Amino acid sequence: MWFDHKAALYGWVPIAAGLLAWDYLVWKEARPKIRGWFTRKLLTLSLAAGVAPILPWWIPAGAPPGQFLSMIGKYPGLPVLLAWAVVLVVLVLLCADAESRDYLLGHGKVLSVISMGLLLVVLTMTMLGWAVTS
Repeated sequence: MWFDHKAALYGWVPIAAGLLAWDYLVWKEARPKIRGWFTRKLLTLSLAAGVAPILPWWIPAGAPPGQFLSMIGKYPGLPVLLAWAVVLVVLVLLCADAESRDYLLGHGKVLSVISMGLLLVVLTMTMLGWAVTS
């Protein structure tokens, strides 16, 4: 149970870090300017938002506004859902273009469909678990 819970909460972090590393090391030869910039910014912001709660409250960057804290109090699964949604959007953007999909997954659309389906299953299970516990 502990591994499943931690994987649901933090499983998006290695995927986002891996996509950023792939973007920097592999995809730099053929990346489109706008899509590459957009995907890097989305992943960087989601990773920064995932690290922000770890910062102590007295550091100004770690002090979220009161409205945000009240929203999180009402919907405790919302940050995890948003983080997984950002990873899903980035993967959809990358897999929509044939050239970037070939760089990321190799040749074959079946692998792309399987990976997107698995990510949708994880996102759906996170939302269902969130709905059951609220």
